Amino acid sequence: MARPIVIVGAGLAGLRTAEELRRGGYRGGLILIGDESLLPYDRPPLSKQFIRGETDDTTLRPPEFFADNEIELRLGVPAVGVDTAARRVRLADGSAVDYEQLIIATGLRPKRIPGLPEVAGVHMLRGHSDAVALRDGLSGATTVLVVGAGFIGCELAASFRAREVNVVLVEPQPAPLAAALGERVGALVARLHREAGVDLRCGVGLDSLVVEGNSARGARLGDGTVVDADLVVIGVGSVPVTDWLADSGIALAAPNAGGGVLADEVGRTSVEGVWAVGDVAAWRHDTGVQRRVEHWTSAGEQAQLLTCALLGAEPPAVPRVPYVWSDQYQLKIQVLGTPSPTDEVRVVEDDGRRFVAHYFADGVLTAVVGAGRSGQVMKMRPQLIARDHSTVD
Repeated sequence: MARPIVIVGAGLAGLRTAEELRRGGYRGGLILIGDESLLPYDRPPLSKQFIRGETDDTTLRPPEFFADNEIELRLGVPAVGVDTAARRVRLADGSAVDYEQLIIATGLRPKRIPGLPEVAGVHMLRGHSDAVALRDGLSGATTVLVVGAGFIGCELAASFRAREVNVVLVEPQPAPLAAALGERVGALVARLHREAGVDLRCGVGLDSLVVEGNSARGARLGDGTVVDADLVVIGVGSVPVTDWLADSGIALAAPNAGGGVLADEVGRTSVEGVWAVGDVAAWRHDTGVQRRVEHWTSAGEQAQLLTCALLGAEPPAVPRVPYVWSDQYQLKIQVLGTPSPTDEVRVVEDDGRRFVAHYFADGVLTAVVGAGRSGQVMKMRPQLIARDHSTVD
């Protein structure tokens, strides 16, 4: 009996890869393994619509989809190891699954701040259960301290304000999203939060928690000030879920290079028959650099390329331009291309709330970032594909 293709990771990237395999004509065994007991679901709404109480269900596909497409689900049982010589994945319940091809799609988990005590009232957001606990904790809360003003921290701050909860948002960088978008655009995002009533404090981080009994009641910041809060939410970044690959022989990127599973431009890893896709995968890009791309749209694009390579089909010829968005205060903040904090930034539109900024490296357009200006952002896609424009009309 032929061995199946096994996908470890039942998030968006894993699901999209299973879909593409069936769409591409693969009719063999297909197993999707996930560490959560829920059907594959969409994570971005957890920090937005779910927290705001606008939706309870972010499931991506109903149960009948998996039955109709003969995709076997192994949910609620994490993978704990892989024997690449025997082509066997070990699961937490002691069982094992043999594979012909293995696709790693285990995604990310939130970073922890070293030294913080394990007490009630402290939250991190990765999965559905985290979002449920955080939403429940908001009942009766007056003030929430959010540590980290990246995309998750900013989205949560905006969602909390929509629920009329006071928010203190602290960020060691000079501005929100500065590490991703640079200080100038970060200052425009900061303006949105301050106008919404967020107590935004940049250039300062968390020093320690203030604990009463076994519950956090706030925190002491690096500048010595104390913030009283009913809940503390930590959002200081994420790390790839690769610990289960220890001793597998599968090459991993160094932590200081972002970590993740090293793969070529279609997802092949260093081990025959093993592939990687989604947030966990450090693919080789056109420049030769291997890096992870934590974008919702990238998961589907990578799944398509990987599946074509695995099945021996011709890949799509559509040029890829990285794209990510963030919903904050009824505005969609869109990032098209690959901005760097070291790029030259030209703010070409700004009405005090909505804005558009163009990014350049050595005179070449690298990215466009906008808030509430979808048309103006997306019309720049052809120029980003061309990558040969030193000026913008």
